[in-house]
Amino acid sequence: MTWHNVDYLWLLLLIPLLVGFLWWWGRRLRMRRRKYFDDTLFESLRRNYWQLGARIKQVALYTGLAFLILGLAGPKIGTEVREVKRKGVDLMVALDLSDSMNAEDVSPSRLDKAKYEVQRLLRQLKGDRIGLIIFTGEAFLQSPMTLDYSALRMFLDIAHTDQMPSSSTDFSAAMNTALESFKTEKIQKSNAAKVLLVISDGEHHGGSYKEELNSLVENNISVYTIGIGTVDGARIPMYNDQGQLRGYKRDQQGGIVRTQLKSQTLRDIARRGNGDYYEITGGGSGISPFLGRINELQKGEFASQKYADYKNQYQWLVGIGLLFVLAWFVVPGSKRG
Repeated sequence: MTWHNVDYLWLLLLIPLLVGFLWWWGRRLRMRRRKYFDDTLFESLRRNYWQLGARIKQVALYTGLAFLILGLAGPKIGTEVREVKRKGVDLMVALDLSDSMNAEDVSPSRLDKAKYEVQRLLRQLKGDRIGLIIFTGEAFLQSPMTLDYSALRMFLDIAHTDQMPSSSTDFSAAMNTALESFKTEKIQKSNAAKVLLVISDGEHHGGSYKEELNSLVENNISVYTIGIGTVDGARIPMYNDQGQLRGYKRDQQGGIVRTQLKSQTLRDIARRGNGDYYEITGGGSGISPFLGRINELQKGEFASQKYADYKNQYQWLVGIGLLFVLAWFVVPGSKRG
C-alpha cells in the first residue's frame, strides 16, 4: 500500500484531541451542574435521554471522520494497468559536428545555438518519436527513435565537435545512416510521417549525395534542412581544456580559415527531399517555423505503452466515512414517548 497525500494522515491526530476536549468539557459541565442539581434529579428531568444512542452517535462521528481523513490521504492498493496511446511523427535529427560549427557568427556558437534549438524542439513535441544522428565525414546513430526525450537530451548535451574522427562534412553519410534507422520494423509499420531534419552550416566536402537523397524520397522520408550561420561568416576559434582561446583554425598554407553559411546546398537538399529550408542567422531566429510545419504532417499512432500503477482506493473509504457521518445525523439521542 502507498498513499497519494501521506501528509493528510497527520489529521488523524485531531480525533483523539477532539475526544479528549469533549470529555473535558462534559466533565466540567457535570461539575458545574452538581452545584445546583444532584444526579438523581437531573436524570429525572431528562427522562427521554438515550445514553446508548448518544454513545452510538459519538462513535459514528469519530469513525466517520477517521475514514474521511484516510480517504483524503488517497490510499493506493494493488496495481492497475493503464494503456497510453500517442500520436505523432517519426523525426530523425542529423546534427553537423564539423569544426566549422564552432564558429561564433551565431551566438554563442553555431553548434551551441543548434543544440539549444533542438532542446526547444524537444520541449514542444507532443508524442512524436525522435532520434539523433551526429555526423561530419562519417555519421553515427547517437540515439535511435525514442519517446524518451530525457535520454535524447543527454545525448544532445554531450555532442561536441571533438568526439568525431573527421572534421569535414559529408551529407551522404548522414543520409545513409538515417535511411538505415528508418528501415527498422517498428518504424516501417508506422503510418506516421517520416522526417529527416538536417542541421548544418551547409559546408559539404564529400561527393554527390543525390543517390542517398533519392533513396530517402523513395522510402517516403521527407528531408528538411536548417542552415545555421551567416553569409559574412566567421573564423573558427580553438580553445584549450580550460576554455581559453588559443587561436583560430588555419589551412595547410597557414592562413586563417573563414567559414560561411552555404545555404544553397541546404536549399537543394530540402527541395529534392520534398521538404523545406529554414535558417538560423542570429540569436532571435529559431526552430519554431519548422515545428509549425511538423504539426501539419500526418500523425500516426505508434506507441501504446502500458504502465503498472497502484490502484486508487480512496472512494471506498470516503463512502464508508459518509455512511458513519450519516448515522451520526440519523441515530436519535433520545427516546420517544
